[in-house]
Amino acid sequence: MRKLLLIFATLTLAATVASAQVKYNQYGVAVESDVLDAESQDGFLVIESPNSGYKIWFDNRAQVDVAGFFGAPEYADPIASGAGIRRARFAIKAQVDKNWYGEFDMDLANGLVELKDAIVRYTGIPNLEIQAGNFKENFSIQRNSSSRYLLMIERPMVCSALAPSRHLGFNVKYDNPWLWISTGIFGQEVAGSEEWTNVADNNKDFGRGIKMFTDQPTGFSVTNKIIFRPLFKFDNASLHIGAAHSFRTALGSMATGEWGTYRASARNSTSINRKKYIDTNNLKDYTFNHLWTVEIAGHWGGLRYEAAYIGDNVHFKDTDLCNNFGGWYVQAGYLLFGGKQRYDSKGAKYTRAIRGQKWGDVELCARYEYCDLNDTRENAKDKVFGGSAEAYTVGLNYWVTNNVRMQLNYQYNNNDRYANGKNKLNVGLDSAGNPTKDYAKVVAPDGKAGVDYHMIALRFEVDF
Repeated sequence: MRKLLLIFATLTLAATVASAQVKYNQYGVAVESDVLDAESQDGFLVIESPNSGYKIWFDNRAQVDVAGFFGAPEYADPIASGAGIRRARFAIKAQVDKNWYGEFDMDLANGLVELKDAIVRYTGIPNLEIQAGNFKENFSIQRNSSSRYLLMIERPMVCSALAPSRHLGFNVKYDNPWLWISTGIFGQEVAGSEEWTNVADNNKDFGRGIKMFTDQPTGFSVTNKIIFRPLFKFDNASLHIGAAHSFRTALGSMATGEWGTYRASARNSTSINRKKYIDTNNLKDYTFNHLWTVEIAGHWGGLRYEAAYIGDNVHFKDTDLCNNFGGWYVQAGYLLFGGKQRYDSKGAKYTRAIRGQKWGDVELCARYEYCDLNDTRENAKDKVFGGSAEAYTVGLNYWVTNNVRMQLNYQYNNNDRYANGKNKLNVGLDSAGNPTKDYAKVVAPDGKAGVDYHMIALRFEVDF
């Protein structure tokens, strides 16, 4: 009898313990549970399981910019110096198991909410990555590089004007140590309320959406990229040789009144100077355009370099003629106190440098860039005077810790006489000595027109 009672008591206790270990979610469904470890990894909070593939972490950053402008000609529209929050990013990233990854990223800079990344990714096939959501198209190495690791405070003008950024889409990427290939199809831009309102209005009022395999395809783009990396066996060096092409049409995130037009524009320097001197304005009867780029980048020890050309061939309805725009840049940076540059082979871009000293490291940088939004060819669809500009920049980046960086840039901007910001900005003096926005009326005493100016900018950044 005692044995029976003992067995019964043991079974009852075991059932009670097992029952106590069962956990339920808010919907009353029994769930599996796992013990997690929390730690700081290079200053980022990471919570992960020692037993499974689960891992979740925060990836946030704040960038505070200050900029001053000087040396512009007297006829130029005033350029206001100032300060601003360039980025205030909040991101949560999770490896939910060994094959599935999710990410949500938003920007709260200057009190405005904007969606950045919203990603679902599958990596269960060796060397293959399949993802859907809102993310950067794999086109330009400079556009795809994180703002945390840019050599200069801002990307080159040609990237801002022509290179695509984030869009809603589906992408497949293959990579091995020496070869990297990506292909994706994308729809509208998903950012803030303005873009979504445009999408909703185009759909509701005009029935505009994705139309493929028609005489006038709309609503999508297809972007492909290939990269060769012949120095993949070297631990302290890399060579990145890439090319990309993107076929693009009018997207649903365009304003309803601008549907069927094409526009390219860019700022010269920082987001604090809001003027876009180079701007094609809205070109009518746009049907599609071919974007293409060739790029080379590499590093050796503390040296990092990068150069690219981006071209844009814009096509229009009922004609074989097109308009061509483009530009290029070359830049380099060197860590002065023994630091090492690093290449992210999965992302095919450069990442955080290794500091050479306990107190940090200083990176000396230089860049030349040129962007041309003029097309004055005889066989162009129309002559376009969107302006061209070049800029010379030197900078110092102080890598204080793995999470803190300061950047100082000096930049000289040289805009041509056509860079009048859609006929809104003065570019010279007329025959009466008055400022004019019309490049055809400029009579400069020295034969020069356009707005040239200097900039000094400073950024404070923390990543956590």
